[in-house]
Amino acid sequence: MSVENPMRIAIVGVGGVGGYFGGRLAQAGHDVFFIARGDHLAAMRSHGLRVQSIAGDFWLPDVKATDQPAEVGPVDLVIVGVKGWQVREAAYAMQPLIGPETAVLPLLNGVDAPTELAEVLGAEHVLAGLCRIIAYRAAPGVIVHAGVNPPSIDFGELDNRHTPRLARIQAALEGAGIRAFIPENIHVALWQKFMLICAWSGFGAATRAPIGVWRSLPETRPLVERCLQEVVDVAAARGVMLPDNAVSTMMAFIDSMPYEGTASLQRDIMSGQPSELASQNGALVRLARAAGVPVPVNEMLYAILLPQELAARGQLPTQR
Repeated sequence: MSVENPMRIAIVGVGGVGGYFGGRLAQAGHDVFFIARGDHLAAMRSHGLRVQSIAGDFWLPDVKATDQPAEVGPVDLVIVGVKGWQVREAAYAMQPLIGPETAVLPLLNGVDAPTELAEVLGAEHVLAGLCRIIAYRAAPGVIVHAGVNPPSIDFGELDNRHTPRLARIQAALEGAGIRAFIPENIHVALWQKFMLICAWSGFGAATRAPIGVWRSLPETRPLVERCLQEVVDVAAARGVMLPDNAVSTMMAFIDSMPYEGTASLQRDIMSGQPSELASQNGALVRLARAAGVPVPVNEMLYAILLPQELAARGQLPTQR
């Protein structure tokens, strides 16, 4: 497939998010470069990228994949799909991809990534964004899109201006079958998703139960509502005003999720793997302390999960 005005796009972090969206953009005819490493890179070089999707499976037998961004050079758009703790390292590594007009779009669970990227690459290059998709890397060179159809991306300029580059990116995404929205205020959209992330990740990991359990128990449900309100309070202290009905709207969304649903952070902690705790509940606690806002529910969730996080990273303090 070919497009009239193809974009040069680099995907930094070829997991479920980067692999799916990058694969769809390449399938649509854009010039996509996958920045990967290890067995995932080797598999893509040998066998291409295979995506198993509820929206239709597809295989890209010949993809452009490298672990050397300098081989790619400046691109129009960088989509960042790494884990939260990898953002700063990735920002330095992607510098060869950045030209005068390059836009950088992070699609992470959290609110820190745009700031971290801007500190390294310059705020003029960085957008803010979020995505709605359930996807993961099932094996080297294989991505599974398991939920949310069609997947979507919300994105915008850090100052909420409507710019030509936003329109071009939106057209590219929609041409690839990806729903693309430019909210009136991207920071409101980011913090609304952050509400969901803090509750789902925190309670899922702490209870080790699916969403259908902790949203229903009379002991946990009120705490979930308090967790959501804490995110609203911290956002307001940082100048981001969420709607008055933000908590009730998010509880309704939580109630609509499949009973067995789990969060990626929850799955990582339960399997003893490093997680994004520091950029999710941990980030909210850090931002709340800086703003002088009490967040006791999120502080407790962070505190009880931190030992497991440190154990996964081999960072538990030794006995003296």
